[in-house]
Order: sequence, then structure tokens, then C-alpha cells
Amino acid sequence: MEFSRGKIRQIRHLMVLAALLVLAIIYSQEVLRGAAFLVGIVSPFLVGGVMAFVLNIPMRAFEEKVLGRWQGKSAGKVKRPLCLTLSIVSVAVVLALVVGTVVPQVVSTASEIGRKIPAFTEEVMEGVDRLAKDYPELTRQIDQLELTEINWDSMLDSVIDFLKNGAGDVLNSTVSVASGIISGIMNTVIAFIFALYVLTQKEKLAEQGRRVLSAYLPDKVGAKTLEIFSLLYKNFSSFITGQCLEAVILGTMFVVAMSLFGMPYALMVGVLIAFTALIPIVGGFIGCAVGAFMILIDNPLQALWFVILFLVLQQIEGNLIYPKVVGNSVGLPAIWVLVAVSVGGSLFGISGMLFFIPLTSSGYALLRESVNDRNARRRMQAAQRKGNRPEDKDVVMEEDGGTDAPAKKVPEAKAPERKAGERKNGKRS
Repeated sequence: MEFSRGKIRQIRHLMVLAALLVLAIIYSQEVLRGAAFLVGIVSPFLVGGVMAFVLNIPMRAFEEKVLGRWQGKSAGKVKRPLCLTLSIVSVAVVLALVVGTVVPQVVSTASEIGRKIPAFTEEVMEGVDRLAKDYPELTRQIDQLELTEINWDSMLDSVIDFLKNGAGDVLNSTVSVASGIISGIMNTVIAFIFALYVLTQKEKLAEQGRRVLSAYLPDKVGAKTLEIFSLLYKNFSSFITGQCLEAVILGTMFVVAMSLFGMPYALMVGVLIAFTALIPIVGGFIGCAVGAFMILIDNPLQALWFVILFLVLQQIEGNLIYPKVVGNSVGLPAIWVLVAVSVGGSLFGISGMLFFIPLTSSGYALLRESVNDRNARRRMQAAQRKGNRPEDKDVVMEEDGGTDAPAKKVPEAKAPERKAGERKNGKRS
């Protein structure tokens, strides 16, 4: 049995792939460490790519909608830097608004809690005194308990050991934390600079990517790859835009409703819920917990009413607003949104919740397109087979190759009748 050259090449590739998989399983720890090392090296550029993608959404809106009519030679040099600056400023203003609204209120609430702790402690002591007066038997039982002796020598030895051995660990921990902070700042700066380069030259980078794909991939595979990238970009940008719009709507609803009912911290809670609502499904509940705790310090009854208000507005948002704003933008059913959030959160935390929804939406769209194409081809093939099938007619088949089909009967030719007085062979009969 001989194999063609293409078949031999395919078998060789499969054998190499199987050998690589076996080696990866045998040396899995080394492979994981190497992968983590590579991810650590390219992490600033990955973060920069995410920054560029997020900043590209407002920058594109400024270029196409706000300054879309600005054409000419000056626009080619000034328009892109101006729109990039406006997008950075807009994102910075939103972050400053969130931080400036939430953080001071959280600090004041924490200081208020600190002021209320002594009064709370006095109330607890008064309650204990009343309990001792009302239940003297409880006091006698407590007095009869044998208190264990405190070994002060062992405690002193433990403190000395900590000072000897723990001081060095504390110093090492401090140095590692400081180096981690410096490294994080440097990575953030590198990521931001990389994002700026990507945004200023995104058309050139896209053209280079298309040329690389056309050079190393077949035309059909390259076209499909570009289609997948286009679908990913569309789903991710639509998801981010819809999620931000939905968060603004939800925060505005809370500000208006809490102001109408006279609840405290209306603006702060609305901004906080709008910011945490960027996390799908569970984000709003995080804002609710923080807001309810802060209102609880002032008025426990209003905190209960706030929780009820949150549940009502959450139902309105989940059943009316979210499906229209975000659900239609990504084209993903609710059950798969829940699956994407659960799987992404389990694997990568909050960031996994954010990017798994558009990723799952892209996979869902590709699978739906493939299923529809295959079903359409099968229906077409079935229709062609049905159209080529001979119809059942009541005909007599000709004899072919020794078959028992009867031969077609040919009617016998009749001689024409002669009229009276007509010549036969040129003679009169």
C-alpha cells in the first residue's frame, strides 16, 4: 500500500504534534513555569492592547461623529492626536468623578463609624450590666469558672523570637512590596505608551497584519481569520459600549429614586452602583452591599427600604433595560451569559467576567453560522437528490443486457388501400 506525498506529510505532522503533546504532559510543570514567565514578559503589552481597545471606542466616536465633517490637509495631521487626547481626558474625567464621589464619602463614613464605636461599647457594657442584674445566676456561674493561668514567660519568649526572626521577614516583605509597586508602575507606564503607539498607527498595523496573513495562510483561511477578528472586535466594542450605557442608566435610576424617597448618600450610591454595574450580573449587588452598609450607620430602617428599592430597580433593569441595551448588542441568550460569567469568574476573576461574555458571544455566532450553513447544504443536497430521482410513470422499458423487461411494442405498418381504377405498377388494374 503506497501513500501519496501529501498523506505522508500529514502523517509526519501528526506524529510531531503527538510527540510535542507527550513531552508537554511529561514536563507539565516546566511548561507551566515557562508559560507564566512568557506571560510576565508580555503582560505590559497585553495590558497596553486592552487600554488601546478601550480608548479606541471614544476616539472613534470623536473621529466619526463629533469631528466627522472635518476634512482636509490639516485634519490629517491634527485630527487623530486631538481625538486621542479627548478620549483620554474623557476616560480620566469619568474615573476622577467616580473616585471623587465615592472615596470621600467612604472615608467620612469610616470616621463616623470610629466615632460611634465608643458609644456602641458603652451601650454593650450597659446591656451586660442589665443582664447581670436580671440574671444573677449567670454571674455566679461565671465566677465559679476556673480561669487558666497566663504563662507570661512563654509569652515573653514568643515576643523575643518574633523580634529576632520576624524582623528580617518583615523587612524582606517590605522590600518585596515596594519592588512590586515600582514594577507595577513601570509596567503601567509601558502599557500606556504602547497603547498610544497602537492608536496612532492602527491603520498601518492592521494593514501589516493583513499582509502577514495573506503571505503565510491560504486565501480561504486568511479570509476566515479576518472574519473572526472582525467579529471579535464588533462584539467586544458593542459589549463595552452597551455595558457602560446600561451602568449610566442604572446609576441615574438609583440617584432619582433615592432622592425622591429622601434616602441619604443618593449621589454617592448611584455613582458606586453605576461603577460596579460594569461587572455583569454580580456588580450591582456589590454596590448594593456597600450602599446598604453606609445607610445602616445612619438609619437601619432606611437601609432595609434601600435593599427593597434595589431589588425592584434590579428587576426592572434585568428584565427591561439589560436585554435591550446589552443583550441585543452581543446577541447572546441569557443562559449563556450566566455560563460565561461563571466560567470567566472562576478562571480569571472579575476580568474573566468582563471578557468572557463577548468571547462566548463570538464563539456562539461562529457556531450558529456553521450550523446554519451545514443544514442549508444538507437540505440542498437532499433537494437535488429528490429532483434527480426518476418519476414513476406507467411506461414499458426496453430490453437491456439480458433484463426481463418486455420490449416496446411497435405497431405494424399497414399497406395503403388503393382506390378503384388506380394503376398498379404504372398499369391500370
